[in-house]
Amino acid sequence: MSVLDKATQHFRAKLDGSLTKFRVDEWETDIYFYPTTPLKDEASILKLQTEGKTVEALVQSLIVKCRNADGSKMFTQADRVTLMNEVDPKVLIRIAGEVNGVDTESIEDLEKN
Repeated sequence: MSVLDKATQHFRAKLDGSLTKFRVDEWETDIYFYPTTPLKDEASILKLQTEGKTVEALVQSLIVKCRNADGSKMFTQADRVTLMNEVDPKVLIRIAGEVNGVDTESIEDLEKN
């Protein structure tokens, strides 16, 4: 087995039924996410971050990472404007912290700047 085969096998194993769940009481729902994300999805988030679009990057991370119990995406790109303008930012920040494995206080500090 080649190194590339081993690397792809390792990545697939991380995505194989290993959804993490957490509760969002305000929305009366559970949100699921995988422990890792394909690089193409991470690239869309990193691009926004390097452009200084922190809020857009945070919302993009929710769009690509938040899942339903069956593993399907919870949000679509069409939900971007609604998420950015009509949803409680504190809840979004907390969710982003969960799915990105980041301390939510550091995200809140970024929002203040």
